[in-house]
Amino acid sequence: MCGIAGFVAEHLTYPQSESRLKRMVGSLYHRGPDECGFLFAKNVAMGMARLSIIDLNTGSQPIHNEDRTVWTVFNGEIFNYIELRQELEKLGHVFYTRSDTEVLVHGYEQFGMDFLQHLNGQFAIAIWDVKKRHLILARDRVGIRPLYYANRHGQFIFGSEIKSILAEGSIDARIQAQGLADIFTFWVNIPPETTFEGIDELPPGHFLIYENGRVQVRPYWHYDFPPNGTFESRPKEEWARELRSVLHEAVALRLRADVPVAAYLSGGIDSSVISALVKKYHNNELITFSVAFKDAHYDERTYQQMMARHIGTRHYTIEVDHNDIAESFGRVIWHAEKPMMRTAPAPLFALSALVRDHGIKVVLTGEGADEMFGGYNIFKEDKIRRFWARQPQSVCRPMLLARLYPYILKDEKAINPFWQAFFKKHLQDTDDPFYSHWLRWINTAHLRTIFSAGVKEHFQFENQLQKVRSYLLPDFTEWHPLNRAQYLEAALFMNGYLLSSQGDRMMMGHSVEGRFPFLDHNVVAFAATIPPDLKIKGLNEKYILKQAYSDLLPVDIIKRSKQPYRAPIAPVFLGANAPQLIRELLSPEVLKKYGYFNPQAIERLQAKLQKLGGQVSARDEMAMVAVVSTQLMHYHFVESFSKHTIKLPEKQVRIQID
Repeated sequence: MCGIAGFVAEHLTYPQSESRLKRMVGSLYHRGPDECGFLFAKNVAMGMARLSIIDLNTGSQPIHNEDRTVWTVFNGEIFNYIELRQELEKLGHVFYTRSDTEVLVHGYEQFGMDFLQHLNGQFAIAIWDVKKRHLILARDRVGIRPLYYANRHGQFIFGSEIKSILAEGSIDARIQAQGLADIFTFWVNIPPETTFEGIDELPPGHFLIYENGRVQVRPYWHYDFPPNGTFESRPKEEWARELRSVLHEAVALRLRADVPVAAYLSGGIDSSVISALVKKYHNNELITFSVAFKDAHYDERTYQQMMARHIGTRHYTIEVDHNDIAESFGRVIWHAEKPMMRTAPAPLFALSALVRDHGIKVVLTGEGADEMFGGYNIFKEDKIRRFWARQPQSVCRPMLLARLYPYILKDEKAINPFWQAFFKKHLQDTDDPFYSHWLRWINTAHLRTIFSAGVKEHFQFENQLQKVRSYLLPDFTEWHPLNRAQYLEAALFMNGYLLSSQGDRMMMGHSVEGRFPFLDHNVVAFAATIPPDLKIKGLNEKYILKQAYSDLLPVDIIKRSKQPYRAPIAPVFLGANAPQLIRELLSPEVLKKYGYFNPQAIERLQAKLQKLGGQVSARDEMAMVAVVSTQLMHYHFVESFSKHTIKLPEKQVRIQID
């Protein structure tokens, strides 16, 4: 895994472009500490920081085609590069490395932009076409690897992380109020917008062409489900067999590496399936890693250890507590580059450090299974509310919600009136395409009350919804309700938070590459064809996945209730051991100076959290994380960006062409 960066401009001098590009690549040292490479040509400069995983000896970038008219720098892995290379060699292409990167230049030369359809991988790609004098950027189908760009001041700038664009020097960091409003409504920014003014995100499944000052962004892939009512009727055993086949292939491809590959083991079914497959069919010496919590309310080590013993892995665990989360949260925000409402990325940041401390560069994880196979409570909640909506006066039907959220019960015969009213909002609007997510978004949007007037005015819900509508496929309303909910979760939350703030950024913060077999595009395509009642059977989530792998996993893992991954929140920032920086950022003076929040509202929030202790609401805890993370964002990127270290690997490749 690597980090890439570069820029295109009409008037470039090599000394000037070299210093700028080195600053950009140096800001990505954590993504690629093994070596770096630079390309300087007329109108373009591109570079990368490399984490060497495939072809350790001859895979240095930038990489070119036979006549050196196509050049690339690349972040990611092309898992089917062996098969693709063989195909391209039969077509007459000559390779000079053993790396997966080289298939990109020959594939582009052979197939044009259709080369993206041939790739099975996770990637952010930059290609400079010398003859056409245009730059191409491309991002993998589901958004595993990040890629950003800015088109300002007569030049086009791109990078794997926003900090690399800021390091170029011509753009000042400005956090835009609309970006904050969107995150604190939908949990994510809506691509192409980011939290930073003038810096855009290339959406997943899209490519970009920059030529003569013009930017064209086009899709090459999207999620696709059958129209509602058209699912194929087959025995569940057939679905299970096919699932085993397609996932087996996805796992096998993701074990291709010239370094050891380990796995995360959370204690849930998803990572357990992946680890069991690797151990049984591919690597008898598998190493697994887990994060545990000192607070028993969040801890899953019993299941982690059970699974590690069951399959016989060499297993390592790191335990984190409130102080660990508080101390690391500043670095978490620096790497995530966006505010958030959870502290959950912090333990994963610690976990990647444990992995790296054991000399491992690559881990397989279970991300994507919940989205593809119906694992989240939000999907079951949607199903229950639709059932309730058919008889809205029913007393019994809403009681099903207590199976998901036991705390909403007033007693065993009734739901607490507050929660009854909450879950009844928009109950009968079942034709609304956002029905599954309305309650989450409405609940989150209440955070507007803690913001300053200048930010609060950007919480215009209907305008924000229109932005979401414009981003999503127009015909997803024709899908089954579960598929609609899956699409919303994958296209928004998975891309904008799960794969970035909890995934790529926390792993790459310690130079670790994550690989996700459940997000192989063939697995995604197959999962889309599975009938909804085989994903959620009654209220049993991921039913077909459990059926397919019941022989590989302990019964206790198969039958355990779904436990969402969480980490402590309120005690982290308000305890006696809270870091000095966070205490300063929460002071009325600094809150007023930065201008995002109402200092009086934050003072009341802190007092409330301290008074109630462990009895605080989820909304108030989200608000606390929102404040701390936004203040840290401003501190790192607006106030102190120039103080952060720029570092380049010792091994460097420099290429200059006319």
